[in-house]
Amino acid sequence: MKIVADTHTHTLASAHAYSTVAELAEAAAKKHLELLAVTDHAPVLPDSPHKLHFMNYHVLPKEMYGVELLYGAELSILDQNGHVDLEEEILKRQDICIASYHTMCTPAGTMEENTQAYLSVMENPYVNVIGHPDDGYVPVDFERLVKRAKEKKVLLEVNNSSLKAAFYRLNTRENIRKMLDLCKRYEVPVSLGSDAHYSGAVGGFEEAKEVLREAEFPQELIANLDAKRLKELLALRRRN
Repeated sequence: MKIVADTHTHTLASAHAYSTVAELAEAAAKKHLELLAVTDHAPVLPDSPHKLHFMNYHVLPKEMYGVELLYGAELSILDQNGHVDLEEEILKRQDICIASYHTMCTPAGTMEENTQAYLSVMENPYVNVIGHPDDGYVPVDFERLVKRAKEKKVLLEVNNSSLKAAFYRLNTRENIRKMLDLCKRYEVPVSLGSDAHYSGAVGGFEEAKEVLREAEFPQELIANLDAKRLKELLALRRRN
């Protein structure tokens, strides 16, 4: 399984991360990636950059060290109505947007409330990926999540960090397996994100690969194996 893209990374602009854009790109090149998404946390999460950070991405090169770069945001889902922490005028400028549930921004609710928050945020045409929906502290109805992702052409993330070291998340492996089984049944593509917060973690997918193998997950449903197809899947959102 040759992964050519990493769709979820952070720079030191998200102050709990530790590397620059150039350091991430160089690390991606060393891992023989073709495509790298830089997705710093949007402003509501504590220690995240101001919205000007996302408005100013145009000053950065679209390629470094032979790696194509996508610039975007990891948004926080703010409520059951799917509100996020960047306005549309900024969202439309992003190459990729991940929407994630962060409990320090939005306290977890019931399974019904959390599921509704995910379903609502997928109505936003600028949301491409649902980030780390694996956290058992935020219970979700995976069947409804997967069906809505198929309808809205949103990618569901297999987050390597959740599997490797996210002690602050609950039952991630079991939840990812449950999601993958449903994605396989309904033919819903997934996106692999390292969720790297330093350059050494870029392109690190060993735990994700292991769980994909265990699930006997079809390679044609893994978006990160073909950079061109991944970009096509991202573009579908704005036409959906």
